Order: sequence, then C-alpha cells, then structure tokens
Amino acid sequence: MRPTGNLHLGNLHGALKNWIELQNSGDYECFYFIADWHALTSEYNNTDMIREYILNMSIDWLSVGLDPAKSTLFIQSSIKEHAELFVILSMITPLPWLERNPTYKEMKEELSGKDLSTFGFLGYPVLQAADIIMYKAYGVPVGMDQLPHVELTREIARRFNFLYREIFPIPVPLLAEVPKLLGIDGRKMSKSYNNAIYISDRGDELRAKIEAMFTDPQRMRKSDPGRPELCNVFTFHQIYSPAEFVMEVTVECKRAGIGCTDCKRRLADRIIEGLRPIHERQDYFRQHIDEVKSIIEDGNVRATREACVTMEEVREAIKI
Repeated sequence: MRPTGNLHLGNLHGALKNWIELQNSGDYECFYFIADWHALTSEYNNTDMIREYILNMSIDWLSVGLDPAKSTLFIQSSIKEHAELFVILSMITPLPWLERNPTYKEMKEELSGKDLSTFGFLGYPVLQAADIIMYKAYGVPVGMDQLPHVELTREIARRFNFLYREIFPIPVPLLAEVPKLLGIDGRKMSKSYNNAIYISDRGDELRAKIEAMFTDPQRMRKSDPGRPELCNVFTFHQIYSPAEFVMEVTVECKRAGIGCTDCKRRLADRIIEGLRPIHERQDYFRQHIDEVKSIIEDGNVRATREACVTMEEVREAIKI
C-alpha cells in the first residue's frame, strides 16, 4: 500500500481483510510492505507527510490484525535490492508494454491536476514487478482493477527467465470477493475525493460522515419505497449488521417502513461497535511507538535477507 494518507474502510474491506485471511490460512508465507517509493510516483512534490503516513499505516495494519509473527511487514525503501532489481527489469521491459497499461491512462485522467509526465510514473509497474518477484511470489492478492499489473509482472518474469535463466515463478492473482464500498458522496471511496470514512474515525466525526451518506437517489421522502440494492448505506449494513437486521432493513426499506435517517443512525451504531477493537489496538500502539518501529525493523531485516538471496541469483544470471 502507498502511504499517501490515512487508511479508510475501502482499504480495510477491499484489501486488508483479504491479507489477514491469507496470513491466517496457513497456506501462504506473506510479505506486505508500505510502498513509499510508489508514493513518489504521484506525490513527488509533496513528501512532507510520508514519514508520518508510514507510521500511521504501520499502526493501522497491526490494529486491524496483520500479525508480524505470521507475515513479514516492511518498508519498501528500506530494501535497496528492490531498486536494483527495478533497474535491471527496466532494461528488458519493452516501452509499449508500459504505454498500453490501462491503469496508466486512467490515473493520468483521474489526476489531471498533477504533472505525471515522468519516467517514474510510466515505469512504476516495473518497480511493482520487482516488488513481487523479489520474493519469488506465486500469488498476489489484488482486486480486479490491479489485474493488468499482475499480468505485466507475469510477462516481465517470463522475459527475464527466457533471456537469462529461470529464476522467478510466474505469479497468479489471488482474487477475493470484495464489497464495493463507495464514499459518502456515492463516488469511489478516496481520500483525494474527500469522501472517505477512515479506519481511525470515531464518535461524532464518524456519525456525521454516515449521516451525510448518499442513499437511493429516487427516495426523496420517507414515504417513498426504497431500493436497498442501490443504496450504499445498505451495502455497509451487509458488512456490519447482523443478518436478521439486514433482512429487516430490506423489507422495511422496500415498503417505506424505515427512513434513511434512522437507517443511517443504526448503521453508525454498528460501525462504531465493529471498529471498537481496532480503535483499542490503535490506542495501544500509539502509546507504544517503539514497539511498532521494532516490528517494522524486524520485518525489514527478514525481507532484506530474502531479497539478498534473490539478487545473488539475478546477478549470477546476468553475469554482473
């Protein structure tokens, strides 16, 4: 994850929950890192907060359940081998592979207010490939929108293996069922849109955001029947509320038996209750910063050990 701001509920349910399931399954050796070099691809002129964001992200990861005893948690820039492998892979990656990357085109349009005409922005999928194959990953937990990046990583790994010798497994995407959580304004949840509900939000601030959430656009009055399947508030109920209450809301909304204000108030109660254990762990880790730093430093050491072994093989393969 890129440290470009506080983590929100979209990050929690779209990625972190899947990461935790993978680490707890016993089937995978997991490596999760804070991608601070990747943050520079779009925030190269705004780096003042990156260190604070790294610390906050580390706290959030530990608070939601990532376990350093089961997963290696580290910071990308602490493992210099990533940069070395990135340089080597950039030498063998055809430029058209990068130019036709759909995410590259979409992000340039979405972030049109920023000058993204840089080599780093065009080439970040190569750095992403280095991040993945450095640990000889067989699987990459991603959402549907990241599939082009995984496919590009697969192509780069194949090209290296063909040109030199077979070192890298060809990783496959590990897709998970991810609920589509929109922001409070009905658009994609994003800090850049100022529409996110953050993992750290609490009390009145959290309630105020939920009260402002868009609902069924055709339900203008309480007496109008609603369509829960089109309501973002209902999507959150499906995650945070008991099954029997979700069924009740479905029936009552469709027959205009419950108003949106009451529905949001009940949702706020559920989310506050659901986030309470996370908030308690956040409070603990904020009072024990040295413990957080020690966990990440230990992860850096473990990741470096793996990366050094890989790079010895790479250097031997390319005769450098």
